[in-house]
Amino acid sequence: MARRPVLTHATISRKSGIPPWVSISWRVGAVLGLYAFAVAFHWFDREGLRDNLDDQISFLDVIYFTMISITTTGYGDIVPVSTGARMFDALVVTPIRIFVILLFIGTTYQFILKRSWDKWRMAQIQKTLTDHIVVAGFGKTGSDAVNELIARGTDPACIVVVDGGAEALKRAEDLGCNILVGDATRDQTLKDVRVERARTIIVATGRDDTSILVTLTARHLAADVPISIIIKADDNEFPARAAGANTVINPVSFAGLLLAGSVEGAHVADYMLDLASVDGRVHLAERKITIAEVNQPLSEVTTGLGVRLYRDGKPYGFFEPEALSLHEGDVIVEIVPGNGKDAHR
Repeated sequence: MARRPVLTHATISRKSGIPPWVSISWRVGAVLGLYAFAVAFHWFDREGLRDNLDDQISFLDVIYFTMISITTTGYGDIVPVSTGARMFDALVVTPIRIFVILLFIGTTYQFILKRSWDKWRMAQIQKTLTDHIVVAGFGKTGSDAVNELIARGTDPACIVVVDGGAEALKRAEDLGCNILVGDATRDQTLKDVRVERARTIIVATGRDDTSILVTLTARHLAADVPISIIIKADDNEFPARAAGANTVINPVSFAGLLLAGSVEGAHVADYMLDLASVDGRVHLAERKITIAEVNQPLSEVTTGLGVRLYRDGKPYGFFEPEALSLHEGDVIVEIVPGNGKDAHR
């Protein structure tokens, strides 16, 4: 399978809680405050200034000289002649000039250049964003899912995490994932991550109602993309499927299955956990069969132990007649070797 180009992470900053006009106002206020300070000093030390035109220093001359000194290097019509005035201009006015320039450059960058850069950068990433995995929600479950995907060999650059929390997104970014600050229940957020071109969507927001709404939003934007959702309440399984989820996982029910399996023997539940994780000695894998495997029985696959096949969306076990001859387009589930990190399993 061809490896698609690796993407850099896409960071869209959270909108600041401070309105833009407030941010601009405090910057202008800081400039005016520094200017007023310089005017006051020059006025009280006006004896240290010389006007080469009329030898008189008025208050307007002080305002003019201060403004010219802060914004330029001066024209030479009014000059500092005392040691104190020269030291003030060298050690105070010059740093003020540099600060004012940097302040306005920063304002220009924040409100014009940065936004334009972010839009351009996001557009470039979106052009190549395809066959990726969208993860809506990066809490405990979402992060565990991403860690497992990476452990199974998924390139983190092929994963896009959508969450509203800066801390959660920082953890996802540290893993190498693309990140997007946003609300996955909104159409525009999912459009921004090109959900219609995704390989699959994982929904794990932590709330059943929110997860179902995300699923509903994703389904109407991407009719054919597989969606997996985790829900906590049994009675929300039907709404989740009705919203368009292909796979609905209830951790409480799964825990019950493990407990029930433990009744049959201590190793049954242990093996079920082993199958679910790539870090065990074995794990489950799903794939389409190859051309060479057509007409071969499921038991003859060489990549693992074939346990189930899916034909036209219907499941068949290894013990059923359909498993005696694989057809083109069949999807099989097999048990394959894991990383074996859990030595006790």
